[in-house]
Amino acid sequence: MANACTVREMRLPAGPWPIHDATGGDGIGLLIVQGMLIRRAGIEGRFGAELVGRGDLIRPWQDESGTLTLPLLTTWMATEPTRLAVLDQRFAVLLGRYPALAGEVLGRAIRRARHLAVNMAIVHQARVDVRLQMMFWHLASRFGRVRGDGVFVPLRLTHSVLAELVAARRPTVTSALSALARADQIRALEDGWLLPGDPPGELPYSARP
Repeated sequence: MANACTVREMRLPAGPWPIHDATGGDGIGLLIVQGMLIRRAGIEGRFGAELVGRGDLIRPWQDESGTLTLPLLTTWMATEPTRLAVLDQRFAVLLGRYPALAGEVLGRAIRRARHLAVNMAIVHQARVDVRLQMMFWHLASRFGRVRGDGVFVPLRLTHSVLAELVAARRPTVTSALSALARADQIRALEDGWLLPGDPPGELPYSARP
């Protein structure tokens, strides 16, 4: 099965990713093998952001602008060099022979939808510091590594990106991060973030990896 389902690889450098560079539009999508992407969606200058990383399934060429009643602008950016597996039409045909693999691919898409539902629950919290703490623990459940001094989240996220992730203003996020740092809930490191304590009780599940 492994040899039969071998697919083409696509590599992205760090930086903006023009959608017209995406390939495989006649297939299932692109599976992120390594790296990280930020998808930004905005209406009238206000943006929300979604982080997608290893194991996530994306279809960046899927244009839904014709079905929307609001002017939506979507951009993609690789935060680091990223590798993607191109699940093209040939791969889609092969999936019919391997039902278990087809279920796994579908599961990747469903998992991403569930992550977005958790993001929505987080941004409904009234306090920005609570949103940030929850968002970091949510990201820790996906990308974190347990260390002796806490859970390390190896993501270089600027305050502007964090503001879009938690639906807040950047100055408010900066102030909230300072308060969390003073309480030793979050530590900013050169190559990511450290969560020294335990997940907040408000999370709808245990986010510890």
